[in-house]
Amino acid sequence: MVIKLPELGALYVDSCRRHGVPSSGGFLSSLFQAELKKSKHEVCVLELLLDHVKDSDFHPLFEVSLKISESEIEAVDVLCESSCALTGEHALSLIRSIGEKLRQVDLQDLAFGKDLLRDLSQGGLQCQVLNLRSSHFRKLNLVGEFMWLHTLNLDYSTTLTSFREDCFSHMPNLMCLSMCETRISNLWTTIAALSKLQALVELRFQNWLCCNDAGSSGSSGGDDQTVPSQPSSAFYSDTSSLNSDLDLSNFMSNERMMNLLRFSLNNYARRRNEESSDDSEVDFSIDLDDGYIDPSTNATLGWNREINLLREVSSAILSNQNGEESFDGAFTRQEGDVSVKYISEHASPICFEKHYRDYMIASIPQLRVLDNLPIRSIDREMANLTFFKHFEYLPYRRNDKESVVSILQKREIRARHTSLRTPKQRPLDPAGKSQYFYTRSLCAAKMGSSPWPSLHSLSISDSDSGNENRSFRPRQFEYHPSNSSLMVFGTLDGEVVVVNHENEKIVSHIPSLGVMNSVLGLCWLKKYPSKLIAGSDNGSLRLYDIQHWPPTLKRTHTGAGSVTFDEFDQLTSVHVNSTDELFLASGYSKNVALYDINSGRRLQVFTDMHQEHINVVKFSNHSPSIFATSSFDQDVKLWDLRQKPIRPCYTASSSKGNVMVCFSPDDQYLLVSAVDNEVRQLLAADGTIHQNFEIPSTGSSQNYTRSYYMNGKDYIISGSCDEHVVRVCCAQTGRRLRDISLEGKTSGSSMFVQSLRGDPFRPFNMSILAAYTRPSSKSEIVKVNLLASTDFSKDFSPGQSSSVSNSMGGPKKKKKKKTVYTGPLVFKLETCSRNATQLFSEEFVEQGSVKFQYSSILMEPAMAQPRSPYCSGKCNGRCQKAAVWDRCIKYCGICCEECKCVPSGTYGNKHQCPCYRDKLNKKGKPKCP
Repeated sequence: MVIKLPELGALYVDSCRRHGVPSSGGFLSSLFQAELKKSKHEVCVLELLLDHVKDSDFHPLFEVSLKISESEIEAVDVLCESSCALTGEHALSLIRSIGEKLRQVDLQDLAFGKDLLRDLSQGGLQCQVLNLRSSHFRKLNLVGEFMWLHTLNLDYSTTLTSFREDCFSHMPNLMCLSMCETRISNLWTTIAALSKLQALVELRFQNWLCCNDAGSSGSSGGDDQTVPSQPSSAFYSDTSSLNSDLDLSNFMSNERMMNLLRFSLNNYARRRNEESSDDSEVDFSIDLDDGYIDPSTNATLGWNREINLLREVSSAILSNQNGEESFDGAFTRQEGDVSVKYISEHASPICFEKHYRDYMIASIPQLRVLDNLPIRSIDREMANLTFFKHFEYLPYRRNDKESVVSILQKREIRARHTSLRTPKQRPLDPAGKSQYFYTRSLCAAKMGSSPWPSLHSLSISDSDSGNENRSFRPRQFEYHPSNSSLMVFGTLDGEVVVVNHENEKIVSHIPSLGVMNSVLGLCWLKKYPSKLIAGSDNGSLRLYDIQHWPPTLKRTHTGAGSVTFDEFDQLTSVHVNSTDELFLASGYSKNVALYDINSGRRLQVFTDMHQEHINVVKFSNHSPSIFATSSFDQDVKLWDLRQKPIRPCYTASSSKGNVMVCFSPDDQYLLVSAVDNEVRQLLAADGTIHQNFEIPSTGSSQNYTRSYYMNGKDYIISGSCDEHVVRVCCAQTGRRLRDISLEGKTSGSSMFVQSLRGDPFRPFNMSILAAYTRPSSKSEIVKVNLLASTDFSKDFSPGQSSSVSNSMGGPKKKKKKKTVYTGPLVFKLETCSRNATQLFSEEFVEQGSVKFQYSSILMEPAMAQPRSPYCSGKCNGRCQKAAVWDRCIKYCGICCEECKCVPSGTYGNKHQCPCYRDKLNKKGKPKCP
């Protein structure tokens, strides 16, 4: 039997009496308003206002809300416009008790705290519209069930910087998403998260508003355009109108209850009028009843009343005359005799990324409206062209995602056929002639499945010496040229520390001993892999042999294992030539010094090589006499020691001061980085510009940019000291592949890139020396793996690691260490030619990415460790006990995510996996083993 609204009001008043609390005039007035809508044959919507609701009011409201599903109320809107004394736990329980009739939840300017946000994101809601404006999310993680949600508003959530991988996985019906004035900035991770929203048709990171002289099509406040955030509040201003349209005697027959209700309404209205009589920004006089959307309609819910007008305006609204959006907050387009001007309002940082609109349109094909502006077919065509001109979808120009197993199968089949074919036969795959073809294909496949790069803060402690509170402050670092596990870093205190960055153990620790200050120059010797040159900013230069230095200094320092060179004042850079005979030093001067490593003497000082100080000097990788210098006089010069460097071989100029220069691994190119993201690649032979990477500038003259090569000379990585982003670009085409964003330990903390290096042994791996803007914060080395599974980085932000110590060794509260798969990918291969196996090993094993085992089965995946990157802990536990414990990853690797079950891993328990139980193979037989 359907509960009538008068009966619902009586139940509420009776519940208040039983709990000994006064009835809420706000709730009773909401019931009146719902009855009024019902009498006018409108949608019977109950607006449940949480303003001024206390914990003592919870139980009566909770009891009534449980009856709403049985009442004649068609929909419920839960609104919170101002302060609320209700605890987050009670508020969420009250909202969820409404059930399927919950339509809109408006918790803008949330006052319930982070606990409610956490419980809300994990438990989900059944509402259709969710307004979480000004919320305190840092990384959006809405992993609960939001199956009915079609509109989500996160505007003005100024702490929101990024998304968790699965934050939109359980929103199959989400059509409209607004994130104006958030701190979202990364195009790649944003698109990876939004790609889960198959129904998304309207997206907003800013408001484009028409500002013609004839009149504006939008209001000054972008948030005022959002229907979900606009509750109907007109009935607060005057309760007499309710009496004229609704006979109270028909609503409640009990005269005593009528008097109680009138008394509550009058007191509530008087209290609201008194509170709104000051300078409050809340206005209760605006009638927004016509702004509600009928839940039965299939039309797209939009935020903007000017959308229809915008659709009538032709292509003037989308781009300026150069075909790109203007970044000064406005653009104008001439359309016939009409000039239409639009301004941007409440833009998030992502809107200022170059080609932002084109990237979004090309990446979300079903999108129809972006930032209030409709997307036309011509805009989509232009966006696709711009995307393929300036961005790489996958590395090495791969356009389609593939699985690692399929690539390895193709590779092995081709290797078998190649070994059997006659010399006159053409290869099966001409593109596979290169020995690197399948390496690159594997990289593309792994990166395609890992939109969130793995970031790990290198955690080094000095616990071996018994001083766990000891912490290092890195200032410069270098990978070892021949040992893939070693790295050296110099500190601000003059220490030189050699670490195994794989197991995070100290190999050698060389103290400053009061001699060196900040270590700015480090360079390994190639022929003598245990030796390195270290230089500090006070001019001290030394050659160290790390074999003579233990991990900790438990003995008195004797000076053994080091050679001291003549000082070079204000040193900034050192570099050793290819034969380990000479090294160069430069600094805050116009001079460069040449040293003989064998004799320990300074051979010569080349004076006045530039007009301003020389920041970096680099020898070529193969010629022992060729070197390059980069100076803040805007010039890069190439020199030859055989010509007694009086005149450079050539000079190449930048528009700003040069910060970095380095040779490509084959010495074919010079990579030059000038202030504020001016990065260019020159031909080393004559200094001709080969590639200009067109990285957007910030306008800061202090934005010092550093760039290095990665994957040999295939890609470059670039970062600047005023930005928290490292950009990865193709060295041959200049197209952007990916941006890596660094985030601080806490909300509001800013990081910047102090230095970076590409890993010479692992494709698409690098390390970043990241520092905080606060002087008291410690810098840290962050290892980045673009090919790692997304699971590795879910809980990472720099400054957090699984180690007991902090980022560089300080004390940290011990936490439960997560078990993650960090081992190599293992495949069992059928016997094949030794040449084919050796080629596999050269391409993959040496890079630490794949190991191989021989078996009679051609391609049977086997987990190298009990922990698989595809399965949960329960899944692995069951698979380990099974007779054929690799079946789970081979046949049921997806079912963990599809039905959240624990796959059997054996032949007898297949019905435990409902998603695979019903799947059939091509022969019509059950797919699950």
